Amino acid sequence: MKQPDSSPRFSRRAILQRGLGATALLAAPYAAFAAAPPGFDAWRDGFKARALAKGISEPTWNRVMGRIEPDMSVFKQMQKQPEFHEQVWQYINRRVSDWRIINGREALKKNEALFARIEQDFGVERGTLLALWGVESAYGDPLVQQNHMTPVFPSLVALAWNEPRRRAYWETELINALKIVDRGWGTPEQMRGSWAGAMGHTQWMPEVWLNVGMDYDNDGRVSPFGKPDDALGSSARFLVNRGKYHRGEHWGYEVRSPGAASSGSRTYAAWASAGVTRADGQPFAQPNASAQMWVPVAGGPTFLLGPNFYAVKSYNPSMNYALAICHLGDRILGAPPFIQPFPGSERALTLAEVQEVQTRLTKAGFDTGGTDGRVGNDTMKAVKDYQAKMGLLPADGYGGLKVLARLRQGN
Repeated sequence: MKQPDSSPRFSRRAILQRGLGATALLAAPYAAFAAAPPGFDAWRDGFKARALAKGISEPTWNRVMGRIEPDMSVFKQMQKQPEFHEQVWQYINRRVSDWRIINGREALKKNEALFARIEQDFGVERGTLLALWGVESAYGDPLVQQNHMTPVFPSLVALAWNEPRRRAYWETELINALKIVDRGWGTPEQMRGSWAGAMGHTQWMPEVWLNVGMDYDNDGRVSPFGKPDDALGSSARFLVNRGKYHRGEHWGYEVRSPGAASSGSRTYAAWASAGVTRADGQPFAQPNASAQMWVPVAGGPTFLLGPNFYAVKSYNPSMNYALAICHLGDRILGAPPFIQPFPGSERALTLAEVQEVQTRLTKAGFDTGGTDGRVGNDTMKAVKDYQAKMGLLPADGYGGLKVLARLRQGN
């Protein structure tokens, strides 16, 4: 099977929407949505000719679109996406959580051979891919998918029909999703994801799956669901082709510097000659590799960042995201937390402490979406609402030690 070209024009985050993914373990039929508003049937009839002209088969059209109704709740979700203003340390703590570290180690045990093969084929460290997988879809956890995901097609249909600003984009993504079914890569029932259509282990939009995905398990199809082989292999290739990932190099290190942060790229040997050392006291593994210095927050940890940090950043153009992914990958593989704390930071809660926060919030009448120790938007919203009710400022949605202490005091 000829693999799609991983062209640089397909910036993963330029066309992705955030959310969790779905797995092939879910095969529930479409939820029952309200009857279509006036005009939808006429739009669907007109859109059919365009879809067939793009190569969609008649059986696939009938299977997916024959009696579909648009999920109009997508428009409320667009308008009411929760906003949380996190400090860097809060952002890191929430993503580099006990839950993700523990479950990341379990995911590695179950997929040791896959990660070894990816490292051999692409040179991408297993920690990086484990962290991407954990942050994007909670390692494909079927319970997370079932509780938080919705069928992709009713959402895309609603957006393609009635989203005025980017209708052409949503129409294209709807056709792309139909192509995935047409090619046998996934069934309509499997294709559950975020409200905007991002799906699978790595939370890619249909266009990305079509143009970047690869058949890494050699079963004749590119599947976002089920086994993680295609998703993780495709992500590794993306990091190499688009991010220019360097085989055999670590992403960077927390360091101690005798002076102010310096700009420019130097070899680790040159940084060491200037008095910069690893915070853990170990030598730089590759003295001739190059890195740049970065201090996210004055008074906090200092880092030397190599090319592979910026390869991760090509996946999501956020320095904080890339730092969280790289640090989570290290933690899964046994590294300690950052040695120099961020100013004003709290230590991250343990898994048991997060579960206690969720349990106490639930008993107090705030819906956390579960008490499994995994912090998602539901838990953050519950924390934010609790903070506002109790006058805990800022009401930022961060459920840390201060919130836990207040919950233990009772209401």
